Amino acid sequence: MSEHAIELTLNGQRRSAGVEARTSLADYLRLGAGCTGVHLGCEHGVCGACTVMVDGRAVRSCLMLAVQADGCAVTTVEGLAAPDGTFHPVQQAMREAHGLQCGFCTPGVLMTFAALTGGEAKASEEELVSAMSGHICRCTGYQGTRRAARALAEGTVGALAAGPGAAE
Repeated sequence: MSEHAIELTLNGQRRSAGVEARTSLADYLRLGAGCTGVHLGCEHGVCGACTVMVDGRAVRSCLMLAVQADGCAVTTVEGLAAPDGTFHPVQQAMREAHGLQCGFCTPGVLMTFAALTGGEAKASEEELVSAMSGHICRCTGYQGTRRAARALAEGTVGALAAGPGAAE
């Protein structure tokens, strides 16, 4: 097998690695970089558990080769929180809305929501809920995730934890 040198920015840190041409980005992130928040479910891009952000866009890392990420900025769920541990707004929303379930699908959902809410054009609740269709939750508990999507769209993250009437 041929090995290729890649350089990327992973969760804000520059990294260099040698990867086989056939190595998926998901396998590199989990096995080569220790980002175990990247979960492999179906390995066909259907379940969404392996979703990461590549240059700010949500990507199924099981469908992308590691060599394709050469020169890119890759963010995994490990890179969402601030260096001091402060949750990213999507993490806070999922926590407040009890959208975490068993946690297998959660990192992928977080990365999709982060990609959709990270730019200047904020996604609507409908867009966030529609994006959830690309994630299969084995717990089948989408209600908490939907509440998180609503809080992100309405800008009320923090109000759920504050109690009834806090968002008014």
